[in-house]
Amino acid sequence: MNSKNWKVKYKLDKKILVETSARHVHLTEADMETLLGKGNTLTVKKMLSQPGQFASNERIALVGPKGTINNVLILGPIRPATQVEISLTDARALGISVPVRESGDISGSTGLKLVGPAGEVEITEGAIAAKRHIHLDPETALELGVSDKQIVSAKVITGARSLTFDEVVVRVSDKFAPAVHIDTDEANAAGCAGEVYAEIIK
Repeated sequence: MNSKNWKVKYKLDKKILVETSARHVHLTEADMETLLGKGNTLTVKKMLSQPGQFASNERIALVGPKGTINNVLILGPIRPATQVEISLTDARALGISVPVRESGDISGSTGLKLVGPAGEVEITEGAIAAKRHIHLDPETALELGVSDKQIVSAKVITGARSLTFDEVVVRVSDKFAPAVHIDTDEANAAGCAGEVYAEIIK
């Protein structure tokens, strides 16, 4: 759903689109070149709901002490720090323990090996389970009466498995489009399928 159509929907019922954030990585330019080959760049497969963000065609593997997860999505554009966002189920499959953190808060987080078609990178920190969060532009945040970094609850409405998630952090920026982001474990628990919306509870 594009941002214009989203605004129409939002004005009607004050509910926020829910998106499932599957496992993915963000890479620095140096790590990207090591993994994909010098001179290579990320190529756009699909633009995402957040302005300027995209899913790339390129994939890598995550290697832990107990297992490997192949075909992991790389999101663009390039970031100042390499970050791996996985679910707690993924972490168990890899044999690691990861903290629940906001994106970008990777200091002291878990290390992991990344393997690409051209090379390997061993990060000493950067693997996290993303804290569930809500992206909002300032106008929508004002309409909802919430502010940046506020902690709220989000009732994900799916019918038989509707579920209210607590400890949801609000993130407000003029670079954002409204969306609730949860990981695959959380989406499965709430029975998310197709187009799903959430009600924000303060």
